[in-house]
Amino acid sequence: MILAIDGGNTHIAFGCVENGEAVGELFRISTDRHATDYEYVAKLKGIFELRGIDRLSFEGAVLSCVVPPLTPVLTRAVRMLTGLEPLVVGAGVKTGLHIAINDPGTVASDLVAAAVAAKEEYPLPCVIIDMGTATTLTVVDEKGRYVGGAILPGAKLSLGALSEGTALLPHIEIQPPRNVIAANTVDSMKAGIVYGTAGALDGLLDRFEEALGMPPASIVATGGMSRLICPFCRHAVTLDDTLLLKGLWLIWKRNR
Repeated sequence: MILAIDGGNTHIAFGCVENGEAVGELFRISTDRHATDYEYVAKLKGIFELRGIDRLSFEGAVLSCVVPPLTPVLTRAVRMLTGLEPLVVGAGVKTGLHIAINDPGTVASDLVAAAVAAKEEYPLPCVIIDMGTATTLTVVDEKGRYVGGAILPGAKLSLGALSEGTALLPHIEIQPPRNVIAANTVDSMKAGIVYGTAGALDGLLDRFEEALGMPPASIVATGGMSRLICPFCRHAVTLDDTLLLKGLWLIWKRNR
């Protein structure tokens, strides 16, 4: 069993993975760019103790982080917590994925990990939707190559900008709207952000299909907002909360 950690801009997701499958639940803690390695150790250790996970039982550890200043902090935290040196996904790490874009070195490590898992687990071509602080759509084509994608603001980011930039619109939680044609301000905001984001995804998926010259054989979504937004899409989307962790496990297995 290994410890897999995905450090994002808003949350750090982590879990236990064995033979490519998540063991138990996926944990999330808030990303704090000012927290020290000891503070992250305390948080992770507390969760492990609460869930009865032996922190010294891991065979290995792997880390993906899209917040560069946090990478060494989390690396030290994993080392102190488990006694292991984590594999950090980045330049020089073998992934088994051919990245066929202009500058392969610019692809974020979380997108690489998700694409590695999608290539292994889902029919190709596959579109991967990752709904975090930003929403990304990436494509692994029928030959198993990472060929690029699109990035748009995440649902929470868009909603926050809407509330901050207007005098009369309140700050609200994103929840399923009761109707697409809403009868009050709060429900109108819910309808706009949920149906608007789902509509943007549908529109991009249609254009991806045109660009590929064929419909995607699979569309898979991951990330904190995917379970709320994707059920409102008109395309068939498979939800996979542990896609990134499975990709990290595959990368760790290839490099151990």
